[in-house]
Amino acid sequence: MPRHAVEITLTRPATAAELARASQVMPLAANHDMTRLMTVMKAGNPDQALNRARRRLKGLLPIDALTTHYPDQEGQVLLSVAFSPAAAAAIRHAAQHEGQEPHLFLAQTIRRAMAEHARRQAADLDHALRSLLTRTSPERLVAAVGRTLTHTSGEPRC
Repeated sequence: MPRHAVEITLTRPATAAELARASQVMPLAANHDMTRLMTVMKAGNPDQALNRARRRLKGLLPIDALTTHYPDQEGQVLLSVAFSPAAAAAIRHAAQHEGQEPHLFLAQTIRRAMAEHARRQAADLDHALRSLLTRTSPERLVAAVGRTLTHTSGEPRC
């Protein structure tokens, strides 16, 4: 049976006791601030891996979301979020209003929001660069970007 890497995002840092209890159920690796965990699940597909992880960890950790760590064949990362009953009802209602299945409605809404966020970030960066170019030459700006990107801590900056 294939193995799938699952990332677990927590709503708050896990306590030592919570992490110890959850680690008895499955092997977990925590990040530095105990808000994200990784595990590997045996499952037939990534969706089953997310469901299996959620079932095993239910009530043990303050789980916000589960995601597959690696993209699937279509380049997609799966996201598993447990909604409150009120939120789930609102999603169902909005999906019905649009004539869509709730999971498709939610996926489309998230994709639109992410595209809008990327568009805004690009516009903000364009604006910031235009502002910088009013005060310096393109050559100096590119040199500064190069220094910033190649700078490693501990080394003096030019």
